[in-house]
Amino acid sequence: MSRLKVKKTYKLYIGGKFPRSESGRTHALLDKKGDVIANIAKASKKDLRNTVVATRKAQAGWQGASPHLKGQILYRLAEMLEGRKAQFISVLKESGMSEKSAIKEVEKSVDALVYYAGWSDKFQAIYSSVNPVSSPHYNFSAPVPTGIVGVVLDDKAGLYGIVSQMAPVIVGGNSTLLVVPSKWATVAMELAEVIHTSDVPGGVVNVLTGELPDMVPTLSGHMDVNAVAVCSSDNELRKSVRELGAENVKRVVFRDNSKGNLSPYPIMDFQEIKTTWHPVG
Repeated sequence: MSRLKVKKTYKLYIGGKFPRSESGRTHALLDKKGDVIANIAKASKKDLRNTVVATRKAQAGWQGASPHLKGQILYRLAEMLEGRKAQFISVLKESGMSEKSAIKEVEKSVDALVYYAGWSDKFQAIYSSVNPVSSPHYNFSAPVPTGIVGVVLDDKAGLYGIVSQMAPVIVGGNSTLLVVPSKWATVAMELAEVIHTSDVPGGVVNVLTGELPDMVPTLSGHMDVNAVAVCSSDNELRKSVRELGAENVKRVVFRDNSKGNLSPYPIMDFQEIKTTWHPVG
């Protein structure tokens, strides 16, 4: 006797919890054959505002955590992703990837987490400095986190795109809000389940899925979001984010797509330089 397969309904990931969209909106995500893969939540403007509140609550604690602890947490996340490799390969294949590409995608994502875990207690030393001054003082400059960083992913993201954009933001002590297009919603929410069961504190990473026009303008204009990374070459989207961000002096970083290169420089995209003066003797 044949049975009806139960399709998973993915929610949002906000403040360490999995709420439904306040609007109640969902839509069916289809594969290339037109068959339903899963039901996806469509986040609203109110969902985004609620997420900013949850992200802000988590920011102080995460920023205050030691670099060693942040590195350990990212490495633990890599361990868990490695352990669920088969599951992510399956989800990526459902989203349209070949098996070979899906395997490579998961492996690169695990490697990216390990890479940034290693930078956690090192980038401050690399980018800090002792400055020469014409007075009897020591003058030090060191990077500190920007705060809440919104990351807008594109249709090319995949698992690696999401991980390679998320990791440098949080390893630097920022909390983040990931805005993921529907195409990669299942991948993003499976990752959210891994994050939820790892050591990442609730609210440090939040995931909203749905239509970018419903969320990006609110994200860009929100007064309590400190920075936005736009991983898209869409000129109209960039123009909108630039104009709305300028109204509240928000830092805006543009990237051509979500596939980030492994480097310490993306960490510094969301760091401020704090300078301290101390008398000599």
